[in-house]
Amino acid sequence: MKIRFPFSLACIFLLNCTNSHAQSQRKEQDFDVNYIESRVPEYQLPAILQLAEGKEVQNPEEWHCERRPQILSLFSNLIYGVVPVPEFPIRVNSEVIDETDFLDGRCTRKIIRIQFENQRGAAEMQVLMFVPKEKKEAAPAFLMLNFDAVDSEKMQMASGESGMLESGIPLGKLIDQGYAFISVYQQDLVGHNESEFKNSIHQLFFREGQSYPKANEWGVISAISWSATKALDYLINDPDIDGERVALLGHSKLGKAALWAAAQDERFAMVFSVQSGCAGAALWRRKFGETLAKMSIFPNWLCTNARKFIHQEDDLPVDQHMLMGLIAPRPLYVASAIDDHWADPRGEYLSAYHASAVYEMLGKRGLISKSTPAVGQPLITQDLGYHIRAGGHRVEAYDWEQFIGFANYHFKQ
Repeated sequence: MKIRFPFSLACIFLLNCTNSHAQSQRKEQDFDVNYIESRVPEYQLPAILQLAEGKEVQNPEEWHCERRPQILSLFSNLIYGVVPVPEFPIRVNSEVIDETDFLDGRCTRKIIRIQFENQRGAAEMQVLMFVPKEKKEAAPAFLMLNFDAVDSEKMQMASGESGMLESGIPLGKLIDQGYAFISVYQQDLVGHNESEFKNSIHQLFFREGQSYPKANEWGVISAISWSATKALDYLINDPDIDGERVALLGHSKLGKAALWAAAQDERFAMVFSVQSGCAGAALWRRKFGETLAKMSIFPNWLCTNARKFIHQEDDLPVDQHMLMGLIAPRPLYVASAIDDHWADPRGEYLSAYHASAVYEMLGKRGLISKSTPAVGQPLITQDLGYHIRAGGHRVEAYDWEQFIGFANYHFKQ
């Protein structure tokens, strides 16, 4: 059976083909962007292990019961936006709409449609799954937030003997290692650069007379994060998937969404942030590469409240090391690329380094050195991992090798 995936539905093709256009646009717009380390301003990060009233966090219980909720609330209301309680309950319906052999019978491909509906409207998303056939138990999984869609014919042509999908995802290798691969398309529930929210999932949450999110309510990134959570709702009830071993992965904008999804939903067992930069892994206060001012060309990626801190990042009561801290003690892996200056690889590493204080308090192993490791020397055998590789803003085979190694270390020990 040949299934075609409309451009607005779930998919598998990654960001690579759009990068050259995006980067050419950046060159025209980046005359005022800092790419020189010596020009990074002095800054002081908010204390991650200090309660709002000034008291130091003394133990894991105080972290989980007091400090963590404080930080989560700040990110919700000031950066990504709160998901409001809908005026009318939302009905959710999930169904498998296609199931077939794939990759020469080495795995099963399943397409799941998830529908949402209430008196305010309706929306749907698709979850694309590849599950290994040779498995003795439910499979651990990589759940990847993806950028673009292709049809099933192109996916079949891309599989070949190597098992490499057209987007560069090493499906064959993942299947052989016993992992399921799951894809969620970023634009099923919200437009890439949504400006009016007229056709997004937000419609189901608006109250009578409301036509736009309030200043502290969710933007585009938060909606994509929500879609990851809804996919996980399905996966934990699918007998083919080990719901306690689902790793969430996202690149660039979707790396931002992956971090925020995992910060809110502690059911994600592991997280991979790949060159997520500003509003992702990188520190706001460094003002290196992409900044909040530059993100404002996508005015609704974050909530409206975030705009108050444009050129005022030092006034933020949070920084991104605190977002990473919300993921502790679960394994977290940050991937950077040395030529991806826009994403501030140094700032991504420092953010992970400063988040390590939470991991250590919770008895886990973080990053012990403030110095970024050398190119090609990944830190995998710990709970907060990292690598920086040669090259630019894309996901490469080298990245996937480290992701699989990190997952094997934590899921198969």
